[in-house]
Amino acid sequence: MGLDAAIAEYMLYLRIERGLAAATLKEYARDMERYRASLDAQGICELDGISPDAISAFQQSLMRAGEAPTTVRRRMSAVKGFHRFCLQEGFTEVNPSVPVRSPKTPDVLPDVISIEDACTLMDSITGTRPQDLRDRAILEVLYGCGLRVSEACGLNTADVLLEEGFLRIFGKGSKERMVPISGAGARALAEYLGSPRAELSLKAKAARPDDLVAVFLNMRGRRLTRQGLFKIVGDAARSCGMEGIHPHTLRHSFATHMLNGGADLRAIQEMLGHADISTTQIYTHVDRQHLREEYLSAHPRAIPGT
Repeated sequence: MGLDAAIAEYMLYLRIERGLAAATLKEYARDMERYRASLDAQGICELDGISPDAISAFQQSLMRAGEAPTTVRRRMSAVKGFHRFCLQEGFTEVNPSVPVRSPKTPDVLPDVISIEDACTLMDSITGTRPQDLRDRAILEVLYGCGLRVSEACGLNTADVLLEEGFLRIFGKGSKERMVPISGAGARALAEYLGSPRAELSLKAKAARPDDLVAVFLNMRGRRLTRQGLFKIVGDAARSCGMEGIHPHTLRHSFATHMLNGGADLRAIQEMLGHADISTTQIYTHVDRQHLREEYLSAHPRAIPGT
């Protein structure tokens, strides 16, 4: 089979069978375009002509271009997934990507804020306008439930089950999970979902089905976008004198504070929607860092030089 046809089949598989989100599909498409260009430069246009050396040459070109190890690993993951797919579908008899090792990446601890800073941020919005109540609900839900940006923006009113104490979330690959919500998060969301949301919805010049069911609306009565949500979080943080805070900071802080509070790692994995426990284990590194800080501050013989 021709290389272009195989790539087209792979993208179709990712969209239909894997059910990947549009943004994720665009990333895969860009990765495959880069890979295709590298193979073209090597004079390869058929699947059977791809060797481990050709794949290694692509990886080396990414590293020479100065791409971050995490980016190189992501691109190589797309390439390896493509070759696994080709083998499974019978397009090829071997998987040439098996011998190729992706570069190691250093353990980068996620950005987190302290519990005190989180509380300050949550309490920073005190207005009573519809947008104020919306913004407060957004902060509480992001920190209280550990949602991804796309999950918060995609939340629908039918998936808010406050009486049961849960949100129905559709994460990566449209996988459904139930995330607990209680306390301040539930109160803020309930307050917003009354007349404040209704007031925002009236601002829509022409009602669209997707806007009618969306929980979080912008000032034009439309479903809130990723960019809009980033701005809301960033503006709230800057009002408290905090810089570099983004929605994922609240997700990371949720997981870290849950772990420090004694929550089981498997429970955190379920709430975050991680398919693999190894993804959640990054927060154990944060926890160990917290333990070391406590040790250094408390033990009389722990300070370096003593």
